[in-house]
Amino acid sequence: MTTEPAAEPILLREEMSWGVRLVLNRPAKLNALSHELRDVLTEAIAEAADDERVRVIVIAGAGRAFCSGYDLAEGQPSDGWGWRRVLIKDVAATLAIWRCPKPVIAQVHGYCLAMGSVLALMCDITMAAEDARFGPAQAPLGAGAVAPLWIWLIGAKRSKEIFLPTGVMIDGKEADRIGLVNYAVPREQVMPRAMEIARRLAQGAPMAIRWTKYSINKILRDHVNLALDSSMFLEAITMSSEDLEEAARAFFDKRRPLFKGR
Repeated sequence: MTTEPAAEPILLREEMSWGVRLVLNRPAKLNALSHELRDVLTEAIAEAADDERVRVIVIAGAGRAFCSGYDLAEGQPSDGWGWRRVLIKDVAATLAIWRCPKPVIAQVHGYCLAMGSVLALMCDITMAAEDARFGPAQAPLGAGAVAPLWIWLIGAKRSKEIFLPTGVMIDGKEADRIGLVNYAVPREQVMPRAMEIARRLAQGAPMAIRWTKYSINKILRDHVNLALDSSMFLEAITMSSEDLEEAARAFFDKRRPLFKGR
């Protein structure tokens, strides 16, 4: 009798001398955020925040990408209010990083799209490969809850250029130049540099780091919360429209979507 091999966990936890490295582990899906992965990551952040041995948290992605955004293959709510409930959980998962009392570093390579970019930008320090790719969802669904963080970091004009359907996507070098990320380095240096920064942060006084992060975030908290809340409502309307179904069908069929004009 043969035993089926156990499925790999969708989130890997690697214990480090300075804390923990959390690796999104859905490489076949370019680490697209399923509801399960979102919830497991939120729980892991909470556990790390409560663990006295953890000084720093690093978030990375397995395989060819950091995170390609939502998993469009999952079952979708039937109306706007259902979408709003889903989006509340999605935003709560990213705010868990924002509110974590310990420093969180994003180690980005490959695609970092849509809600995947929110995940990376909510981290205190975002380290990107020079050839990483930042932008909207691969299916043209609009910016929704994604845009406010980009607007805050790089301004409205550039955000519109990226999130309106212009086809623009930026690499890690450009993301560094315009202030979207902290550093862009050659791909082979992303992990070593992230580990180096983690080690430096771990040598600091935990209470001082906690309150420095809190004081900076407090200045921006109302803006971020208000923008995300209003954008969630708008995205819930968009995602419950016929355009979502057409965008998803076109994405999987590898064709141009045919949206209704209204």
